[in-house]
Amino acid sequence: MAPSNRSCDVVVVGAGLSGLVAARQLQASGLAVTLLEARSRVGGRMHSVSSAGGSPVDVGGQWGGASHHRFAALLAELGVERFDSHYDGLGVFHWRGQRQEAPLAHAFDGSVLFFEPGALALPAEALAATQRLQAAFASLVAQVNPQQPWLTPDAERLDRLSVAAWGQQLTGESLAQLPLEWLCRVGGSGGFEPWEASILHLAWTQAVAPQGETPEAWLVRGSAGAVARRLADDLQRQAPQPLRLNQPVQAIEQRPDAVMVWGRGAEPYRCRRVIVAVPPPQRLAIDFDPPLPAAHRALLQRSPMGGMTKILALYAQPFWRGNGLNGLGIGDRPALELTADSAPPEGQPAVLASFLAGERALRLGGLPPEQRHRLILDDLAAYWGPQAAVPLELIEKSWNAEPWSGGAFTSFLIPGTWTGAARLAAGASGHAPADHDRVFWAGTEVSPRWPGYFEGAIEAGLAAAQRARSSLGGGA
Repeated sequence: MAPSNRSCDVVVVGAGLSGLVAARQLQASGLAVTLLEARSRVGGRMHSVSSAGGSPVDVGGQWGGASHHRFAALLAELGVERFDSHYDGLGVFHWRGQRQEAPLAHAFDGSVLFFEPGALALPAEALAATQRLQAAFASLVAQVNPQQPWLTPDAERLDRLSVAAWGQQLTGESLAQLPLEWLCRVGGSGGFEPWEASILHLAWTQAVAPQGETPEAWLVRGSAGAVARRLADDLQRQAPQPLRLNQPVQAIEQRPDAVMVWGRGAEPYRCRRVIVAVPPPQRLAIDFDPPLPAAHRALLQRSPMGGMTKILALYAQPFWRGNGLNGLGIGDRPALELTADSAPPEGQPAVLASFLAGERALRLGGLPPEQRHRLILDDLAAYWGPQAAVPLELIEKSWNAEPWSGGAFTSFLIPGTWTGAARLAAGASGHAPADHDRVFWAGTEVSPRWPGYFEGAIEAGLAAAQRARSSLGGGA
């Protein structure tokens, strides 16, 4: 199809990383592509801003992992540098008002939330109960069918049992519940509470995106958000006006001779195929003709976005490093359950990243800013001392307030969904919903590996581009 102002081969909906990668792949194969984005910017949850001092900082996703090979390859192709996350020195574990400096374990498996168990001054009985519960969870993860979780042994019972209820069945020890709660809220699984999702869902997240593979191993020099802008610039150089901002898609109609996509404006976009690369709940805002299957709609209704506000505290220097500390703080503080050193090796900009996760993102997000900031600064000081309470700048980004994301890092499934709507909506070979005739699904949530991460976004975008191209007779 010859490209025109509103005519192309493939329309890609959503200019986050997954949509950008899909559009880039299709464009490279010689197809005419139009990329529609509801926001006034590209990147989706891959987003950076400038600090008051002029340094770019990531208010969206930022890390790459040891096995995130597609993301690393993309950066190498673009000539973008990366650097190792700073884990040298001692971290801080906060529990029941007690602060402990302790070394990190060599591997996540067998640790207590990254810490060497024997180095933590914790009651022997509580530590033993924690390790038993972690071993039981690891055994469950090993049994999960990653492509079709509903085929996991005892799947229906596990899918109706919340994370909290499963943990309580095995032990009433509070410390033992902490690792599971942490994985639910801030472990890359989706910003949900342990009573909001099933133990099958949490086990699946660790089967396909395991903390044991170090998903926070490195960062992008110059910010991850700059990568999205670079991809968009490359698309613009290759073709006239392939990217249209401020174009929320309202309807997709599959006609016998074409697919019509209605964005903002009187005239639709006309194409042969569509890739939709938006978070699952956002698909509900699109009017599909023919309609999505009932099971698919039910799945979307049962796939809320997690609660997440990202906090960046900027300092003149990474003072914690001078004290032999690595910036990794984990514990049961009222606001912050995680802090991490996000500074490059040279220490500038000096940043501690942290999160308000799950219900805290909503509850504390509703407080007056001064009150919320006080809670955040109190927790930073509890982890890292009084210097941490006086940052040069405190940057907040509420992802639940973003209308075209609705939360971060990813969506999660409420109890009963894997063995119900997800099973009924799935394609023949995977956990994600089947494509809708000439409409193909992308976005990090549909990836079979590393959903919720940049790696998953790239894999999903490449896979959707391949399916769309093949359906047009383009081959492999």
